[in-house]
Amino acid sequence: MNDDATAPAAPSRDREAAAYTRYVAIGDSFTEGMADVDPGRTSGYLGWADRLAVHLARTNGQDKPAFVYANLAIRGRLLADIAGRQVDDALALAPDLVSIVGGGNDILRPRADVDALAARLEDSVAKLRASGAGVLLATPTDPREAPLIRASRGRAATYTAHIWSIARRHNACVIDLWGMNALRDWRMWAPDRIHLTPEGHRRVALNALSTLGFTAPDVGWADPLPAAAPISRAEAARLNAQWAGKYVVPWVRRRLRGQSSGDAISAKRPTLTPIEG
Repeated sequence: MNDDATAPAAPSRDREAAAYTRYVAIGDSFTEGMADVDPGRTSGYLGWADRLAVHLARTNGQDKPAFVYANLAIRGRLLADIAGRQVDDALALAPDLVSIVGGGNDILRPRADVDALAARLEDSVAKLRASGAGVLLATPTDPREAPLIRASRGRAATYTAHIWSIARRHNACVIDLWGMNALRDWRMWAPDRIHLTPEGHRRVALNALSTLGFTAPDVGWADPLPAAAPISRAEAARLNAQWAGKYVVPWVRRRLRGQSSGDAISAKRPTLTPIEG
């Protein structure tokens, strides 16, 4: 791993606009953009990274190279794949910005070694920073109000602490999803309660843009939605049971069979292609 003395200097938060022109996103379903359906395609998703790419392209001055973007993220991927093959594929594209968000699928497993996950992530961040690319990380969201998934909160919190430390050591940026209170509203989440709605992805993209030092076009991205009508405990229990049967049971079955939802999926945007602001 690189230490503080040898890591390339991070871009300043007041850097001139359009400093990034080659952005590569890697990760799992969160970065693939699941549940944020792309209306311009018969199948596929947008997601926060696609939306961030558009925002970054809009900051690109006329005297700068064309802004190009690739998204190598694939649903269901564990950190070993993201920090391994995806990092290598990203580096082959010579990016000047890489977002690497992974480990969530690992943390859901009760026996996950969070310290080992963090070490693997740090190795990847050091490798990316050594190439000269800026690195954008993201913390997990806080699962304290999520049925069943709240059992992973301790692991998620430990991983979050590691991410902030890794970012400090390697001059990376971090999207603070743990502290993004707007995401505590279930209306920001798709029916599977794992993936964000289009509005959730839109807000995360603006959070990421702000994290990189740019001014978000909508400064209200962190504001919570108006209060929702309360529901009874009985209704909540019914909805939780319905959710478990439709989404949790199939996930458990795939795990028992050693399968992943992304086994037959390839990256949606495997090469750098132009993005217009």
